[in-house]
Amino acid sequence: MNLMKHLITLILFIVPSVLLSQISITGKVTDQSQPIIWANVALIDLDGTIITGGITDDNGTFKLNTKASGSYKLIISFIGYINFEKEITINNDLDIGTILLETDNTLDEVVITYQKKIIDQKPDRIILNVENNVTAIGGDAIDALRIAPGLRIQNNSINLLGRGESRVMINGRLLQLSQEDLTLYLKAIAASDIKKIEVITTPPAKYEASGNGGLINIILKKGQLNSWKNTISVVDNINTYNFLTFRNSLLYNKNKLSASLNINGTKGHSRNTENFQVYYPNSTWDIDIDSKDGEENLSSQLLLDYDVNEKTTIGLQYLGNIKTPSLDDTSVSKIFNTSNTLDSLLINNGNNKVKINSHLINLHSNTKLDSLGKSISVDLDYFTYNSNQNRNFITNSFASNNSFLGINAAANTLAEQNIKNFSVKTDIEHPNQFINLSYGAKVSTIKNSSDITLFNTISGTPVFDANISNSFKYEENNQAVYVSGLKKINEKWNIQLGLRLENTQTKGFSVELNETNTNNYTKLFPSFYASYENNENNSFSLNYGKRIERPRFRDLNPFRVIISSNTSSIGNPFLRPSFVDNFELKHTYKNKYTTSAFFNIKSDGASIIFTSDTDNSTQIVTRSNFFKQYSYGIEESFTFNTVKWWQSQNSLNVTGSKTVFTKNIGARPQNGIQFGINSSNKIAINESTKLQIDAFYNSSSKLGLFSLGETYGLDLGISKQFLDKNLQVAVLIKDIFNTSSLNNLESTVNNVKQVYEQNDNNRFIRLSASYSFGNKKINERKRNFGNEEETRRAN
Repeated sequence: MNLMKHLITLILFIVPSVLLSQISITGKVTDQSQPIIWANVALIDLDGTIITGGITDDNGTFKLNTKASGSYKLIISFIGYINFEKEITINNDLDIGTILLETDNTLDEVVITYQKKIIDQKPDRIILNVENNVTAIGGDAIDALRIAPGLRIQNNSINLLGRGESRVMINGRLLQLSQEDLTLYLKAIAASDIKKIEVITTPPAKYEASGNGGLINIILKKGQLNSWKNTISVVDNINTYNFLTFRNSLLYNKNKLSASLNINGTKGHSRNTENFQVYYPNSTWDIDIDSKDGEENLSSQLLLDYDVNEKTTIGLQYLGNIKTPSLDDTSVSKIFNTSNTLDSLLINNGNNKVKINSHLINLHSNTKLDSLGKSISVDLDYFTYNSNQNRNFITNSFASNNSFLGINAAANTLAEQNIKNFSVKTDIEHPNQFINLSYGAKVSTIKNSSDITLFNTISGTPVFDANISNSFKYEENNQAVYVSGLKKINEKWNIQLGLRLENTQTKGFSVELNETNTNNYTKLFPSFYASYENNENNSFSLNYGKRIERPRFRDLNPFRVIISSNTSSIGNPFLRPSFVDNFELKHTYKNKYTTSAFFNIKSDGASIIFTSDTDNSTQIVTRSNFFKQYSYGIEESFTFNTVKWWQSQNSLNVTGSKTVFTKNIGARPQNGIQFGINSSNKIAINESTKLQIDAFYNSSSKLGLFSLGETYGLDLGISKQFLDKNLQVAVLIKDIFNTSSLNNLESTVNNVKQVYEQNDNNRFIRLSASYSFGNKKINERKRNFGNEEETRRAN
């Protein structure tokens, strides 16, 4: 433990010396307003022999390597510009700086149009280009994620196909929130502010080892050099109710300062319906729940980067949310006897008022140590989350003839949660002639305080219930170091190896139970990546990574949460983390057809269990480590873009699992195969009018404790640009046939079968209008949050 702390300190605060070097030429190519992408760069001997060459990247930068010093000619060319030529003498690494290309006015006007693919397959990730996707226009980040390949968003959960819940990063910084709070948070980010979404199926050692559902990196837009742009949007989502969203996005980039400020506000209501059947030995309960969810929040995002000099950049990121969602719900429980005759009714009316404040602050710096790519970056992150909840409910009992029998239950619950997380991390890039080496360290601390107070109000006078009220304190400290090396064996083979070592100490204390639970463990997480490019048409990759799934804070909380008169939830302070071994094999043909296969092994798996008290006909939600699971699948995706006006991205997948229960929970595992198909189509009716048609189908499935019914959906959207493309209006009809919602989620524990379905505003019409002014040219910038894992597990 002490040795590890010393090692982390060494990596965090000491810059490594430069050990090895090679001769390289670097520079950046721009015109008067922006970087020039894909410009040709050539290094030529004075006798005219080409030594080496390349093209500029998305930032207009280039890097050439040569084995020998001497005098050369550097030539840079791009259609529509006058060639740049300069004789240079190379003895050591040379940074040419910024090269300005002048427009060739002797040419007729040349218009180059390049349309990005909707989805771009890379060996280690899948990239969704969100810009101009009609389905996402006027929507939020959740709407954008719904069209990302391999992701499924249902019941407030973001999952990677066949693997589990995904972690989400904004500009490379992870959001440390529970899945439920994460979806609320992402709804405050406009899809129009997103440049692209990266789905990293097997994260390398640089990232936290927690989570099995891969990483989702949402990359926000950034203004071009010496430019600014402001966009105002109004969006109306219409369902049974409706809610309005107002957004303003400002992008600014001048000299050494780059800034982005986004403000979003939402107000209105949406509808959520649920149905729940429970088959007890002596009765059957049929429960219908209809909720009116209040959508009211205000959020802001501020991103600042300042170039101190040519080598060092410092920056600040702030993400803040103030949410006051409300909930008015009515549930009707029909209770049938063994003869399937209605015996009685329970009608529950509840209202829930919540106030949530969250603030995420990041300070970061990046320093280039030389022109070869050596650099060191440091991130300081602070995250605070506060939630206050006030829920009242009353359950009235009625006979089968609707005559009033009395009050069955009534209560008022006050709940508060406070989370504070602080972390510091550093990442060092250290390429040399033998291997591209990277290493770093992170130290993180979390403090979570949860309090619940319940008053029984059945008599009309609140009476404190000490058996249910409780306070829970939780602390977690984590120290990690990692090292990763990328080696180019030859022109066909690339190998990357990584190791991450994490040491974790946890302490949970229940005030009312006077019970303390501690845990201390150190684990090593290896990762491996290999790619093979057989020829220009065929490439292969193989990935492996070991991951850990740590329990959420609320799952560790031992006190009982009363949901309704017959449903409660209990946490388990003895939950252990689960470990997963992930394997993935991928083949890409002509950059259009990609076949990927995966196989995962989860050990000591933990999940919720819907148990029942048959004597009292009540539902109890518990948590436990109780299974080992083998998951597998294959996916084929292909792009159709041979027709200029039609771009289509499609995928087919087959997934399956085998679950083995390692303890007796009164149930048998569900194992089966699922088939899925997705199609996303963008059709250009004319230059200013775009049509989007998206469709999907997922067959019924079985996994672990549960089986699930089939789902399918069809979305239709159209967008139109006016006023020289400054004004854009769009209409989206989501889930036209209302068939995409969760249904027939079934489990049987101790011979009690339960079937559940939910429709959370799945079908709606969205009308949006946005107006932009300023410079419309946009580029991107990535940056990671250092405390990504901790905020994900909040609440």
